[in-house]
Amino acid sequence: MSTRNELKRDESRRYQASGRKGKIAILQEFCRLTGYNRHYAAYILRNHGRRVAVSGVSGERFILEGSHRLKKRRRSRPRVYGSDVYEALYPLWELLNYPCGKRLKACLPEICRKALEFAELEIAEDVVEKLKRISAATIDRMLQVDRAKGVMKCRAKTKPGTLLKHQIALRTGGEWDEGEVGFTEVDLVSHDGGCTRGEFGYTLNMTEIESGWVELGALPNRAQVWVLDLIKQIRGKLPFDLRGIDSDNGGEFINNHLHTYCLQEGIEFTRSRAYRKNDNCHVEQKNYMAVRSYVGHSRYDRKEEIEALNKLYQALCPFLNFFQPQVKLQKKERWGSRVKKTYDLPRTPYLRLLESDQISPEAKTELTRIYRQLNPFALKREIEKIQNTLLKLNREKRKGGPDYAA
Repeated sequence: MSTRNELKRDESRRYQASGRKGKIAILQEFCRLTGYNRHYAAYILRNHGRRVAVSGVSGERFILEGSHRLKKRRRSRPRVYGSDVYEALYPLWELLNYPCGKRLKACLPEICRKALEFAELEIAEDVVEKLKRISAATIDRMLQVDRAKGVMKCRAKTKPGTLLKHQIALRTGGEWDEGEVGFTEVDLVSHDGGCTRGEFGYTLNMTEIESGWVELGALPNRAQVWVLDLIKQIRGKLPFDLRGIDSDNGGEFINNHLHTYCLQEGIEFTRSRAYRKNDNCHVEQKNYMAVRSYVGHSRYDRKEEIEALNKLYQALCPFLNFFQPQVKLQKKERWGSRVKKTYDLPRTPYLRLLESDQISPEAKTELTRIYRQLNPFALKREIEKIQNTLLKLNREKRKGGPDYAA
């Protein structure tokens, strides 16, 4: 090493004092003797022994004599999004049930406006402006640690209904005309708690394809008459005309009651292929996002529990439809084993319906009136209150010595 350092010292003096041709010859000989890469060798010969002014941590300047390759220092700049932004961002992220950065960024300006309008949060004006400018990537970085702290497979309870299967048309997920509003997918989510003995509650999930609008309702069991009655109730609350229903092959849907009702009302009734969950991908996704993530996997089989579920859904459905942004897959491109998916901008079902030309002006006016009256923070408090009630009912039931796994 001492010989190499001596060679650096001697050759660098000659190199820095020579002209272009002399430098080429010195560089070639230096590379042959040391085995260095040509670019690295030129850097060493060019900078060895030079005096360089460097700024210290406390601001003082001092002189270094370069004998080795100097490390590049990153330019420091003041932090734009500090703790004040994080303290305002976290409760908004928690309010919307921990969405990703892209979905959260899409609704931040409106949620901030609602928070200030209903005096739910105190956010300084400069912080509000920063929240409007903050990027999705910065949001994800700021919440990375909190997201990692929150880091179940469900069991299908669909039993095939053979009646009328040949009279109800098959429809795959790719055959939906997603440019038309009013076509829905329906499914039941079971609340058995891990044991299928006896009767237990179900949640009916109806999801509109084009906008992502979701309506939920709880049932004491999956009897055909209960399912049909709930579908009729949900239809009366929809802000659009119900044009189509697509279900799985369960007997709660594939029956004369629902089939006859759809024929009489001019509703297109189709079913998915057996064992192909992607045919009902929209509603299958909402089974977790809109049901499981809020009510869990516990067993609900008592009247007061079903009533609490229905009360929960009265607050949850407006919260999801008016304040939860969603992204929709626009196209998929495949190159060999790689698949590129392109999504649209995150928007709430409410905004998607307002942008649709298939919704009447009266319906849009009514939706806007409802939206202006809604306080997302009050809805979230109501949701959490009923969730605690469900937990309390479940604990009381366990203390009573149930003979099933809850």
